[in-house]
Amino acid sequence: EMSEATRILGMGSVTGFEIRARFGEGTPLAQRKLNNPDSEGVAYMTVQGVPAPAREKVAEWLAPKRAARLERTLAMAGRANKILTDLGLEPFDPQADMVGISQYANGGGITERHLLAAMASALIRGFGRGPALVQGLDSMGVEIPESLARVLSDADNPHLMYDLLGVLKANYLDRIYIQPTDELPSAAEVVEFADSVGAIATYAYLGDVSASPTGDKKAEKFEDDFLDELFEYMESIGLRAVTYMPPRNTPEQLERIHALAAAHGMLEISGVDINQPRQRFTCEELRRPEFADLNEATWALVAHEALSSVDPSLHLLGRTGRLTPEALAERISQYAPLGRAIADGEDAAAVAARATSIN
Repeated sequence: EMSEATRILGMGSVTGFEIRARFGEGTPLAQRKLNNPDSEGVAYMTVQGVPAPAREKVAEWLAPKRAARLERTLAMAGRANKILTDLGLEPFDPQADMVGISQYANGGGITERHLLAAMASALIRGFGRGPALVQGLDSMGVEIPESLARVLSDADNPHLMYDLLGVLKANYLDRIYIQPTDELPSAAEVVEFADSVGAIATYAYLGDVSASPTGDKKAEKFEDDFLDELFEYMESIGLRAVTYMPPRNTPEQLERIHALAAAHGMLEISGVDINQPRQRFTCEELRRPEFADLNEATWALVAHEALSSVDPSLHLLGRTGRLTPEALAERISQYAPLGRAIADGEDAAAVAARATSIN
C-alpha cells in the first residue's frame, strides 16, 4: 500500500523491517548495552530494500517472532495492570487497548510503545488531566524531566498520551519489562536471512545519549566507547551496512560513524523514526552539504529494491562479498540516478537494462 502510494506521488520508497537480535555472542559485546536501552547484548537491526517478490517470505520468517513477542508483551501488560489496580485505577484491556490499536492483525508487530500507550491512556483516565496527572505520576515514582513537566500538566495538551508514553518508556518501563528470549534471532541469522532474500541487513547506530529529542531515552552511554570493536564484529558476521539518524547525534559522532563505515566498506543509510506527533517529517540535517552522500545512498537503495525485484543479480552490494570503499562509492553513483528515474515514473524493467550486476 505504501509502495503504491509513493509511486502515485512520484516518490521513492524502500521496504523493510526492524528487529531485535542477539548480538556479539561469545564476545564482550554480549555483556554490553549496544543500541538498546532495555537489554545487554541485544541490538536493534533493520533489514532494508526487500525485493517485492520476497515480501511473503519475510512475513513468514517474522511470524513466529511476532507471536513470541506478543506473548511477552501480554505478560508485561499484566504487570502494568497490577500497578494500576494497586493504585486504585481501572486497568486497561490488553486486547482492545494494546493489540487493538496495532496492526498485528494485518502482519504488524506489537511493541512496548503499544503497551505504554495503553498504560498512559489508563493513567490519564485514572488521575485526570492537568496538575493532578503530574501529582499522580509523582506518587508512582515516575521521574519527569523538567522539560516535560509543563506539557504533562497542561490539560489542553493534544499530544498528552504521546508525551506520557515517552516519559514512561525512558523512566518507568524497567519496572514491568521482561527480557526477550524466544523471539530473538542472532545477528548472524538476520544477516544470513537478509542476504538470502536479496535485502540489506544493517546495524542501527544509536551512540551515547545526552538528551533525547523525543523524550523517550534518558541520558546514557551506549556504543561510543567500543565503536571500533563493534565495527570489527559487524564485518565479521557479514554486515554490509549501517544506519543512523543525523538529528539524534552530535557532529563528532556523525563524523566518526562515517569514517568507520567508509573504512569497513559499509553502505550508510540515514533516516529518522517518527515516534510522536511533535516530530517533523522533514529532516533539515539532510539538506546540509556534508550529508549529500546520504541522500545519494538513499536513492541508490530505492533503485536496489526496484531493480532487484526485476532481476536478483542487480543487488546494489552484490549478492555476496564486500565492496571496497571505492567500488561502493562508484556503485552508489551508478544506482542513485536510476532510483530517481524510477520515482519519476520510468518502468523498473526498462531501468534495469541500464544497471549492471556484480555477481
